[in-house]
Amino acid sequence: MAKPRKSKNEDQKPDNSEAVVRHQKLCLSIDMDKHLVYGYTVLEIAVPDNGIVGLHANNLVIERVTVDGEPAEFEAFPHYQQLDEGRWCAVSSVTSAASAAGSVYLSSLENELVPNFMIMCSKSVKTASEQQAQSNSENGWHSSEEPKQNVKLVRIDYWVEKAETGIHFENGILHTDNQIRRACCWFPCMEESSQCCCYDMEFTVPTNFVAASNGNLLYQVLSKDGASKTYVYRLNVPVAARWISLAVAPFEIFPDRHSSFLSYMCLPANLSKLQNTVGFFHTAFSHYEDYLSASFPFGSYTQVFIAPEMAISSMSLGASMTILSSQILYDEKVIDQTIETRIKLAFALARQWFGVYITAEAPSDEWLLDGLAGFLTDLFIKRFLGNNEARYRRYKANCAVCKADDSGATALSSSTSSNDLYGTQCIGLYGKIRSWKSVAVLQMLEKQMGPESFRKILQIILSRTRTQDTTRPMRNLSTKEFRHFANKIGNLERPFLKEFFPRWVGSCGCPVLRMGFSYNKRKNMVELAVMRGCTASLDSMTKVVNGDLDTENRESDVGWPGMMSIRVYELDGMYDHPILPMAGETWQLLEIQCHSKLAAKRFQKPKKGSKPDGSDDNGDAVSNLDLRSNADSPLLWLRADPEMEYLAEINFNQPVQMLINQLEKDKDVVAQAQAITMLEAMPQLSFSVVNALNNFLGDAKAFWRVRVEAAFALACTASEETDWAGLLHLIKFYKSRRYDINIGLPKPNDFHDFPEYFVLEAIPNAVAMVRASDKKSPREAVEFVLQLLKYNDNNGNPYSDVFWLATLVQSIGELEFGQQSIPFLSSLLKRIDRLLQFDRLMPSYNGILTISCIRALTQVALKLSEFIPHDRAIALIRPFCDLKSIWQVRIEASKALLDLEFHFKGIDASLKLFIEYLKEEPSLRGQAKLGVHVTRLCQMRNGSHFDHDVSSESLGSLLRLLESRMAFNNVVLRHHLFCILQVLAGHQHCTESQEMKHCKRATQRPQVN
Repeated sequence: MAKPRKSKNEDQKPDNSEAVVRHQKLCLSIDMDKHLVYGYTVLEIAVPDNGIVGLHANNLVIERVTVDGEPAEFEAFPHYQQLDEGRWCAVSSVTSAASAAGSVYLSSLENELVPNFMIMCSKSVKTASEQQAQSNSENGWHSSEEPKQNVKLVRIDYWVEKAETGIHFENGILHTDNQIRRACCWFPCMEESSQCCCYDMEFTVPTNFVAASNGNLLYQVLSKDGASKTYVYRLNVPVAARWISLAVAPFEIFPDRHSSFLSYMCLPANLSKLQNTVGFFHTAFSHYEDYLSASFPFGSYTQVFIAPEMAISSMSLGASMTILSSQILYDEKVIDQTIETRIKLAFALARQWFGVYITAEAPSDEWLLDGLAGFLTDLFIKRFLGNNEARYRRYKANCAVCKADDSGATALSSSTSSNDLYGTQCIGLYGKIRSWKSVAVLQMLEKQMGPESFRKILQIILSRTRTQDTTRPMRNLSTKEFRHFANKIGNLERPFLKEFFPRWVGSCGCPVLRMGFSYNKRKNMVELAVMRGCTASLDSMTKVVNGDLDTENRESDVGWPGMMSIRVYELDGMYDHPILPMAGETWQLLEIQCHSKLAAKRFQKPKKGSKPDGSDDNGDAVSNLDLRSNADSPLLWLRADPEMEYLAEINFNQPVQMLINQLEKDKDVVAQAQAITMLEAMPQLSFSVVNALNNFLGDAKAFWRVRVEAAFALACTASEETDWAGLLHLIKFYKSRRYDINIGLPKPNDFHDFPEYFVLEAIPNAVAMVRASDKKSPREAVEFVLQLLKYNDNNGNPYSDVFWLATLVQSIGELEFGQQSIPFLSSLLKRIDRLLQFDRLMPSYNGILTISCIRALTQVALKLSEFIPHDRAIALIRPFCDLKSIWQVRIEASKALLDLEFHFKGIDASLKLFIEYLKEEPSLRGQAKLGVHVTRLCQMRNGSHFDHDVSSESLGSLLRLLESRMAFNNVVLRHHLFCILQVLAGHQHCTESQEMKHCKRATQRPQVN
C-alpha cells in the first residue's frame, strides 16, 4: 500500500554517526596570469561522536586546518593514483580486457565515494543537561527537544594544484563544470547529494574580470591599489556541493529587459548574438512560474556563455546559474539554430526547479526529477513553439524509446540501472533514452489523472518547501511519495498504481502491438485482431524484477495496466472505443460496433461533371464516396492510442486507401507521420500512394516536419516500377517554388517563409537518396544537386544560407555514383573545394560549412575507394585536424580520419589512431566526442563483413587510458573507454548495468591471459 513518507522525527532517531555540513564559506583569490586558485573555506560541521570528519578533496594542496581556531591533525590521500605503465602488457584477448576494464572502472567509482580528507576534531564533551537527557532516554523517558550536536568551525587553507578537472583555465577564462564528483577538485566539501547547505562565497579577481557565481551578488569590494575586485555572493538555499559554480572572464553583462531576476553574460565578441538569442527567455521564465504557482526558488538566475571547446558539455548546471556553450548563440540571420537553442535554454531552466532545487531522495529517484524537467520543457514547447512541434517531438522520442527499451539499463527506478552505475546512467545514449522515457511515463500519468490534477501535484511539491517545518528534508522527492500524490491528488486508484509503477518505472520494455481488422457487414462491426508483445525479452525483465521489484504484485510482470483506446473514423463521424486491455492474453479478438449505416443513397452514381475526387461544384454531399477502401464498408480509417496514452510501438495494418485517408484527412501530426511510415513500408507501391505523398508535400497548411517526412518517403517510392514518379515530383515541387520559369535556373534565395524554407532545404537530400535498380543514383538526381550548388545565390536575402549550403553539400555524400553519373564527380568535388576555400577566408557559423564538406568528402572516399586512393583522401582531411582549427572542425576531421582508417585498415588501426588523437586533443568535450565515435565504430566492427583482431598493444593502451589521469579528469571519456572495451568483447547487447553487476561479483584483479 502506498503511503506518504513519514517525517524523520517520526520513524527514525537522529543519526550522529556521520558529519553534517550546516554551512560553508568559500573565499578564493584567482590569479588569471599564473593560473592559480588559492584561499580558504570555512565549514560549520556537526561532528560525529568519534570526532572524525571525512571530506572529499582532490587535486588540492592542503596547507593548514584549524578547528574552532585551533590547529587540527588531518590526513589526505588522492583518489587518483599513478600506476605502473607496464601493468597491462599481458592482456591478449578482448574478453580479458573487458573483464579488467569492468574491474578498474567499478573500483574507481567506488573509491570516489569514500571521503579521502580526514580531519581529527576533538570529541564532544557532554554537558550535565545532555548527560541527564541520555539518562532519561535510557530509563524510557524521551525529551521533545532535539539533542544538541557537537558543532565545529573547520577552516581549511589550500590551493588548487592542478586545474584540470572540476575547474579549468583556458584562454584567459576560468570556469567550473559539474561532472560527477568533481566539485572536490576545486574546494574541499562533502561530495554527496544528501549533504546540502547554504553558501557564502567571496572571489577576488583582477579588476577587468567579472566573477559569476551562485546566489545573490551582495556587493563588490575594490582593493586599495585598484588591481583587484572581490565579488561577494550568498546562496540562502541549501544545495549539494556539485551545484556550486564559478566563471571568471572579462564578461559583458546583459540584464534582461523584462525581468530584473534574469541576467546573461558572454565574451564581448558574442554580445550581439546573446542579445538576439535570449530575447524570448523571460516568457519561459514567467510561464514556469505561472504553471507552478511559485516564484523562482533561487531569487535570480544567470546564464553564462563560454567557448564550446572549454566546456565538458553544452550545458553545466549550477544553483541559480547555468554555464552554456556559446555554440548555441545565434544572430538574426540564422534560422536553423533557433528552435534547438530555445528548447535547450528552457530545459536548463526547468532543471533549476527539478534537479537542483527539488532533489531526488535516492539514486533510483533521479528519473523522476529528470522527467519532471522534461515535462516542463514540453509545456514550453507546446506553449511557444506550437502543439504540432510538441506532439511530433514526443512521438519521435517515444519511437526511439521503444526501439532501445530492451534491457535493464532503461529501467527507471531500480538498483540494477541506478545504484550499480553510481550516477553514470545519465551518460551516453542510454542516458538520453532514460530521459525520454521518464517524460513519457509522466505524460501517461497526466493523461490518466488530467492536466489540472497533475499540475496541482507539482504545485504541492513546491509549496512544501516553503513551510516552516525543518524536521525533514521537504525538498527531497521520491518515487514512492509521487505515487502517493498520484493516488490522493490525482485520484488514481491504488490497484492501477500498484501495477503502473512496477511495470513502467521499475521494469523495462514497451508494448509492441500488431493489429489487423476486417469489417463484418452483416453485424456492422469491426473485428479487430491484436497480438501484443514486448520490446524487452522475458529474460531481461526477469533480471530486473528479481533484482528490484516489490513482491507485492507479480501480475504486473505480464502486460501493462489500463485499456487502450481504438478510434474509428466512419462516414458519420469519429468514435473512440477504450476496449483494448493491455494485460492478459497476448492474442485478442475484439468487436467494435460501427455507428454509421450504409444507406441506399450512398451507392448512387456520381453526377455528370463531377470531379475525380467525387466532389462537384454544388457541394460535397457525396465527397466521402471515394474515401472508403470498400464500397460495402462505412470505415474511413482507424487509429490505436490516438492521444499517445501509452508508450507503445503500434503496427496497424490497414488498406492503402485508409492510410491515404488518414494522411489527407486527419489533422493530427502524429497520425500523418504514422500514415507516411506505413505507406512507405508498403511492399508494392501504387501511383495513388505516390500522388498522396506528393499532395501532402505541397500542402502549405500541413506541419513542415511531416512534409519533410513525406519528401523522404517520396524518395523511397521512386523506382523504375513507378516511372521515377517520386523523383520527378520532388524536383517539380522544388522548381515550382525556387526556379525562374523564364530561364530555367534557381532564383536568388528568399527565406522569409520559415516552414517552406525547412521543407525546401530537405528536398536535395531526399533527391540524393533515390536509387535505381543497380543501387546507384539516377543521372537526374546528380544533375539536380550539382545545379543547385552551382547557381546558389544569397544576394538580397537577409538570412544566412550556411545551413542551406551545408545541406546541399551533405547531399553529395548521399549520392551513389554509377557509370552515368561518375562524370559529374569532378565538378561536385570542385564545388566542395571552392566552398572550403571560401569558408577558410570567411568562417561560417560554427564552421558548419567546413564540417559538411568534410563529411561529404569522407562519404565519397568510402564509397569510391577503388577510384580514390586512401592516402589522397587522408591528405585532403588531415590539415583540418590542426589545433588552430576551430573545435568543431577539428573533431569532425578527426572522426573522418578514424572512419577512413577503420574502412581501409580495420578496427585495430582505428583504435591506435584514436589513442593518438586523445593525447593530442586539449578539450575535454573533444575527447568525449571521439570516445563516442569510436564506440560506434566498435559496434560496426562486430556486425561488419571483416573481423580484424585487436592487438594486445591496443588493448593494453586502452586499459592504461581507462585508469589514467586523463580519464580521471574526464568522466564522460572514462565511461566511453569502458564501453569500448565491453563492445569489443561482444557485449554490445549487454547493458552497462548488467556488466557492472557482473564485475561486482568478479574478483577485483581478474587474471589476464
